[in-house]
Amino acid sequence: MSEFSLESLLDSRRGEDLDLWARTINPQFVRVLRTIGFDRTWARAEGAYLYDADGARYLDLLGGFGMYGVGRNNPRIRAALIEALELETPGMLAMGTTLLPGLLAEELIGLAGGRVERCLFTSSGTEAVEAALKLGRAATGRTRVLSAEHGFHGLTLGSLSANGNPEFTERFQPLLPGFAQVPFGDLDVLEEELRREDVALFLVEPLQGKGIHLPPAGYLEGAQELCRRYGTLFCVDEVMTGFGRTGRMFAFQHWGLEPDLVTVAKSLSGGYVPVGALLMARSVHESVFDSMQHAMSHGSTFAPNELAMAAGLATVHELNEQGLVEQSARLGERLLELTRPLVDEFDVVREVRGLGLAWAIEFGEPQGGGRVAYRMIERAQRGLFAQLVVVPLFTQHQILSQVAGHDMAVIRILPPLVVTDEDVEEFAAALRATIKEAQRMPRSLTKFALSAAGATMSRR
Repeated sequence: MSEFSLESLLDSRRGEDLDLWARTINPQFVRVLRTIGFDRTWARAEGAYLYDADGARYLDLLGGFGMYGVGRNNPRIRAALIEALELETPGMLAMGTTLLPGLLAEELIGLAGGRVERCLFTSSGTEAVEAALKLGRAATGRTRVLSAEHGFHGLTLGSLSANGNPEFTERFQPLLPGFAQVPFGDLDVLEEELRREDVALFLVEPLQGKGIHLPPAGYLEGAQELCRRYGTLFCVDEVMTGFGRTGRMFAFQHWGLEPDLVTVAKSLSGGYVPVGALLMARSVHESVFDSMQHAMSHGSTFAPNELAMAAGLATVHELNEQGLVEQSARLGERLLELTRPLVDEFDVVREVRGLGLAWAIEFGEPQGGGRVAYRMIERAQRGLFAQLVVVPLFTQHQILSQVAGHDMAVIRILPPLVVTDEDVEEFAAALRATIKEAQRMPRSLTKFALSAAGATMSRR
């Protein structure tokens, strides 16, 4: 009997990545990659860099949608996982406990502070949101849930019902009853809904991840106060923003908030193992887990698995030891310093915004030359101009970024927190050169944009 060798298997099928994915997983996604020129065969990754099969290095400014906060293939997280395997810990006991989950829960509770005293592990961000919805309703005895327009909280049914983006929700109607969205930043509308005293929880991102939209001054503090006044739980979704992304361990700490519920995931395991958690006030937890009879009211079979817990502990240690939260704050300021002048330099740039290493640039119709061409590609697909920047950044400058969302002329980046000053400067210089070329809208770029729009339209 031959031994299994992952390396041998990969070597024997090298180069089949795209075709195999198209045949067995998602052919339309592969079609998108090929249309926009992102169809590389990737060989390896390290820190903030990806390397293709030809050995070319790419600066990764997406970080797996923020998953690789401590860098891709972080060697110290990997060492912790190898050590966990070699220790042969007992793993999930079902009817019993092990030490690792308690240790990580203790760390997370300490990092969150405030009202947070309990932790419930999950396997993903959307599952953490589902837990918040379920426990929040049970704890309050109320059924309604409020979230913000354009917020993104996941794609499972409960999370999707709170999702404020029609491109994700409209094809899966009807969603769960009792959910409603309010404008992000509008306290008057929020109070109008909360005044009915039937809302279990208000679920909100401290800054909205889809387009990197920061809250207006006083909004989050006001939302928390309104929730307290009307008996609604204040739930902050930190799935994207947690663990240093915005220059604080959790984004809500920028505003001195003390939420009742906090959802976390993404970068908690260093990108190695699926993991998430719902952090909560003791009062919420004990309203649900209120007796021995209800001791197992909610859970997830694989959530507190030993590898995820080990990776989580190692990730928190890495963030602290390497000063990555502080680095995120410093490099975020440097990035804004380098890119905010683009608003004055280019007529097509509307705004540059960010907090820590969550950053975005928004485009709009120029007032001078290029207006006709801009309108033409906007008619083909709203927000398409941003693709004229994203694609050359990748194909000419070997920098991976993305359009922030459907029908949005916004580019968003969520780079690993291990990027360097040189990386930030490289990106800013490449961005300036690419926008300058895109604003001219040469025929080749316009033709590409219309082709990309055609491919997108045919997928709908």
